[in-house]
Amino acid sequence: MKELLPGSDSLANKISFFHIALLMLSLPFDMFYSHVILISLCVHTIIQLKKGNIRQVFTAWVLAIQSVFFVAVIATIYSQYPRQAFAECGREVVIFLFPLIFCFNTIDIKKYRDLLLFIYTIGCTLTVTYLFVDAFYIINFYHIPFNSIFNPAFTNHNFSQPIGMHATFFSLQLVIALVFMLYYLLNYKTSSLLKMIYMVCCLILLTGLVQLASKSILITVFLIFALVFPYCLATWKKRFRFIAVVASIAVIILGVILTTPTFRAKYITDLQTDLSPLKPGQNSEPRLARWEVITKVIKSSPVIGYGSGSEITVLGNAFYNHKLYDSYVEKLNAHNQYLSFLLKSGIWGLLVYLAALTYGVKIALQNKDVMFISFMLLITMVSLSENILDVDKGVFFYGLFFTIFLFSYPQKNNISAKNNLNTMATN
Repeated sequence: MKELLPGSDSLANKISFFHIALLMLSLPFDMFYSHVILISLCVHTIIQLKKGNIRQVFTAWVLAIQSVFFVAVIATIYSQYPRQAFAECGREVVIFLFPLIFCFNTIDIKKYRDLLLFIYTIGCTLTVTYLFVDAFYIINFYHIPFNSIFNPAFTNHNFSQPIGMHATFFSLQLVIALVFMLYYLLNYKTSSLLKMIYMVCCLILLTGLVQLASKSILITVFLIFALVFPYCLATWKKRFRFIAVVASIAVIILGVILTTPTFRAKYITDLQTDLSPLKPGQNSEPRLARWEVITKVIKSSPVIGYGSGSEITVLGNAFYNHKLYDSYVEKLNAHNQYLSFLLKSGIWGLLVYLAALTYGVKIALQNKDVMFISFMLLITMVSLSENILDVDKGVFFYGLFFTIFLFSYPQKNNISAKNNLNTMATN
């Protein structure tokens, strides 16, 4: 990584590099830091902006990233909840800004991508380490058994509570860090000592993911290890070796889950409950029961939906009418990004989102990019269980990483576009 340091680059690019690095490091923490750093990056980009350095703005990859923001803006026009709609657009405006920042900035993202991801991975590893230290400090302070770390008081949202992060959204960030560290181990030659350190980082990140107990995330991690890495590895020998190692780790993790009551309840019992219909006298309201209500609501306006900002109010009334009182009191959203698009913007909004995901997957597969494929798989899978774009951290995660990964290939796209234009002109 030493040769990738921005020491020989221009001062403007050095400042941009450290802004992006700090922005990535701030993701697991309070959104105040992310917003301040983003504002500073915007100001810096405007100050050093030169007409000759502006990249093409009206391109497919810029539109693919910004498309979900445009869906929110258009759906605001016919929304009956303008206040909530404007708040939603304001939250998603960062998705509109990130591609513009990278278009107006001269920094070569492809050159620095691995270094930025390495810094981000170290930051995530230290954050998980802090959470475990904090948990064991509390355990020691109250003189309770150390195996209490596996109790509900120290898992899932309670584990990430010291940094104020939702367990699933923090897990999203950790997966990117874990995949990169593993990718780094497989593709960069380092000393035995550094390899041991990186393996410890992988172990810390994987342990943190298990402790956070997000079902959709852990399933996605297994899919990444079972499908993405073997697909991108060059030789069959490496593929079989990798699959053998991953299978061994999976068996160990599965054993821990099955033998630990808290994890067994979270990963297996809760999953069965979530995917079961509501039974008479049942205290908890399964996700499937909520989705059935949401589907009925969507059928009333399937083409254009109810407009931006309508989700909580419209669903609240529906939950109350169908006697899902816990969901009504908690003001729960759809907990499914696809259903959320159908509810707010109808079929056309969902098709735009699916087109953006399809475009990202296409570019990722064409380049056999482990990180990009893993990111797209994460977004696709977690969208089944969460509203990623309704939370500030989800919006930042989606906008920043989607932009970084897509903008790793702008030169190639520009060259092919110019060649096509030249060919058309010649003809």
